[in-house]
Order: sequence, then C-alpha cells, then structure tokens
Amino acid sequence: MKVYFDSAATTAMDPEVIEEMNLYMREDYGNPSSTHSFGRRTRAAIDMARKRVASHVNAEPGEIIFTSGGTEADNMAILCSVNDLGITHAITSAIEHHAVLYPLEQLAEEGKIKLSIVDVDDLGRVDLDHLEKLLQDNERSFVSLMHANNELGNLLPLKEVGEICKSYDAILHSDTVQTIAHYKLDVKDLGVHFITCAGHKFHGPKGCGFLYVNNSIKVNPIIRGGSQERSMRAGTENVYGILGLAKALDIAYENLEEHSDYILGLKKYMITRLKNEFPGVRFNGDAEGESLYTVLNVCLPETDKKEMLLFSLDIEGIAVSGGSACSSGSDVGSHVLNAIGSDPNRPAVRFSFSKYNAKEEIDYTIKKLKAIYEMEAIV
Repeated sequence: MKVYFDSAATTAMDPEVIEEMNLYMREDYGNPSSTHSFGRRTRAAIDMARKRVASHVNAEPGEIIFTSGGTEADNMAILCSVNDLGITHAITSAIEHHAVLYPLEQLAEEGKIKLSIVDVDDLGRVDLDHLEKLLQDNERSFVSLMHANNELGNLLPLKEVGEICKSYDAILHSDTVQTIAHYKLDVKDLGVHFITCAGHKFHGPKGCGFLYVNNSIKVNPIIRGGSQERSMRAGTENVYGILGLAKALDIAYENLEEHSDYILGLKKYMITRLKNEFPGVRFNGDAEGESLYTVLNVCLPETDKKEMLLFSLDIEGIAVSGGSACSSGSDVGSHVLNAIGSDPNRPAVRFSFSKYNAKEEIDYTIKKLKAIYEMEAIV
C-alpha cells in the first residue's frame, strides 16, 4: 500500500484542476501582454481568475498579486513594508516559516530594522499580552504571525491579533499558506494588510501563489522589468498556474464543510489509534485544541532508531515528514520544535491529511509503526 500523509508539504493535484490547466495549455497559449486576439483571450482568463480568487477572501481584484508561491509573497510583504512604508521595527515569532524569519533576520543584521521575537508557550501558542507590550514599547511596527503553523498546526486567533495591531497602527502580515482553502478568510473582517497563498497546498499546482495587499497601503514591486500584474510584479505570468490555482480554490470552497469534517475525522481517528497503541504518546503543539485539522505532529516513544524512522516508514510506502519540507536536508533539526522545547530524544513525526486519505491508510500506518518498534524490542 502507498500512503501519502504529507499534504502540509504539498497536495496531490485535483483531476479537475489538471483538466482546466490542460485545456488552456492546448488552446490558449498567447502571451497575456500581447494585444492580438490570442493574448487578449489569455489576459481575460487571468482577469477572471483574479476576480474569483479575490471573491473567496472578500478582497478587491486589484488587491491580489499573483506570485511564484508563498515564499515570494512573504518576502514581498516584508521588503515592501520596510522599503515603502517606513517600517523600522518588526515583530515575529520563533516558530514562523523560514520564508518570514530569514528575510527579517537579514534586514536586522543589515541594521535596517530592529527585530523583536514575541513569546510562545510550550504548545507554540503566541503570547498576545507580550505582543501588545512589544507594540507599546516600540515605534510603528510590522507584525508577521502565521495563521496556522505548518509543523504544529496551531491556529493563531488572527482577528484578535488584527484588533491589537489596529490599536497601535501596526502593519499586519499573516502567512496563511496552510489555511487558505481550508478556512473561510475575510480579509476585511480580519484587519490584515497582507496575506499569502500557495496553490499547491490545496490540490492546485506548484509554482503559483498570491499576495493580498490591502488597498489602504501603497507599495512598489520588488521584481522589475515589465508591467505585468498591474506593474506590481514583472515577468510573464504563470498563466496555467494562475488558472489552476483559481480552479483549486473554487473546488475547495464549494466543498469546504464536507471536506473539513471528513479530514478532521481522520485526524481524530489517528489520535485515538496512537493513544491506544502507543501508551505515553505525546503531541507537539495544541493538537487537540485550536489547531489545523489537516496537521498532526506526534511525539513518539524513544527509540534507538530515531534517525531511521522516517526512512523505515518510507520503505513501507508511507510518506510523512519530520518537520517542514522546506527544511529537509538540514541537520539542525526543526527550529519550531526546538523553540517549544520538544523532547529531542523522542522522534517527532508530522502526519498531514487531505480529502484523498482514508481510515484504512491510518490503520496500515499504525500497523507498520508498531512493527518498527516491536522489531527494535526483539533486537
């Protein structure tokens, strides 16, 4: 059996999305910047996709800038805030995605900003009282806090954070890569200035995402060389990626309640199975509280084969992660798990689910996990 439990890293593309993209690849190949009929047809398709995307988050079409994905969108929000909005102080947390941490740390090293790190507790929950104190004690700030942590699944009370930031005239950016298409997001109600998206997190194509920029702020492009994306991002548009993203978003929101209930049921079932089969099992983050229904980070019992556990599961056809896929190949461990003080002697495994998973796959995974631990006991 082949089991894919790594949808927080990337999801399988929906067949309807593939069909939509193939249709345009075959028939509409014009450059959207061209003025002839081929180009105009492609331009019209992008414009329609932008309107559909904007409607799903209650934004204006002009507030959506298509990018190569979440990392570019995060970088654009950060750099534009410093370069164009006069920001000299930024606040983030130690458990943010590296697409946020790295550019902020570099800007701090270059002396362009002062960087403050808001406290998180041992479950990875942001201390909102400390956030407010940091806002009180510093000049106008840029705040970047992710809506759902990609490793732990913790959910940030984003509207409450938005209200706090509004009180101090702060610029609020939230990496919503893990939550767009999984929750209803209303950018006007949330009070955010920037949110980011990556299409491959909800059964769309890789290499395409978007940045939402609130109309109340004016920023300049960080990629120059053309007038694409209303002069906000130069370069020929990823036409098929944009159309695939829009289609995937349509499908996700059309079936949101059905899919979220189903996937949450899978997560709860795995929690129950793990508790029954591995006494003393722990969960990193707020797994049974306010957390993303697609992600479960498990702290398994100690084992001498800790470093080989993911490989052993892979041999059995089970794809999981020990942390963020963006950190694979790094030997320093997960910065998120380190930040919350997770037990380094116990292997951490992130299971992340999608609409394409089934309980039978969970049963198979538990069976193989037990076999791995039993084999160690025999040895």
